Amino acid sequence: MSAASVVDMSVRIGGLTLRNPVMPASGTFAEGLDQVLDFRRLGAFVTKTITRELRTGNPLPRVVERPGSLINAIGIPSKGVAHFIGETLPYYAPYETPLVVSISAPTAEGFGNLAAELSLPGVAAIEANISCPNIEEDGKAFAMRPEATEKVTRQLREATSLPLWVKLTPNTGDMPEVARAAEAAGADAVVVANTILSMAIDLKTFKPCLGNIMGGLSGPAVKPIILRHVFQCARAIRIPVIGCGGISCSDDAVEYMLAGASAVQVGTATFVQPAAMTNIIDDLEVFCLHREIARVADLTGGVVIEEADEPDLAWLNPTT
Repeated sequence: MSAASVVDMSVRIGGLTLRNPVMPASGTFAEGLDQVLDFRRLGAFVTKTITRELRTGNPLPRVVERPGSLINAIGIPSKGVAHFIGETLPYYAPYETPLVVSISAPTAEGFGNLAAELSLPGVAAIEANISCPNIEEDGKAFAMRPEATEKVTRQLREATSLPLWVKLTPNTGDMPEVARAAEAAGADAVVVANTILSMAIDLKTFKPCLGNIMGGLSGPAVKPIILRHVFQCARAIRIPVIGCGGISCSDDAVEYMLAGASAVQVGTATFVQPAAMTNIIDDLEVFCLHREIARVADLTGGVVIEEADEPDLAWLNPTT
């Protein structure tokens, strides 16, 4: 491929075509970023998570930095459905970029009702944040268990004909099984993954650094862990995997795609560098040009796994 060639940056996520595989992670993107970022260049918009009720979020402090990472306990503050329909949806209407709406509810029925209510003109897909507490399962997140994941995904699938992305949690013992449950119940893609439950203590006061005591770990430090989850999930299911966790540059995005991701979401990096997503898009295209890769989608699943010579090393080349 010559230097003048153009890389096909488009990717297909279920029934949705994106101009490129880079988009924001829910909760890290808002309308004000249009002052520093060309929204028209993103693969998709992903909203802050919307709940039916108004939510103020968790008590302060909500964020603490740690080496190579950020711990947050924001608590899904939400202005509710009416604000989304009246204010947020009209704001994004002039853009051709697909709008993905992230939703959360405390019950499977609540998820279904919210998905139905928000399946509106101008909404391209629903992202179900099932990493939130499920009051029907003693507060455990839906995505902690395959059974709860299948139940809530079926409710969502029955409620909407829009493409359905299910966002999983790394705080489970077997994410591939959870991903299989989401696929079996009708999900069009899975997002791997939300933040890792964590904690920090202030050595001056001996008190937890966060008002909520525990929070979600994100940033570069989590990338090797989530990359492994993406690799395992991509081998377990046929629907697309969207990688999310510690992506700061195009090299990170390439790694995720080689591991099996069809697209990526960028979160914490945007707080550090507001133009991180467009930089990643530009550098991802340059990477493909230099490697003579005509379609960025060809990176997906391209990791090279050599056969293990020793039986004791067979786990390096899983067959399932």
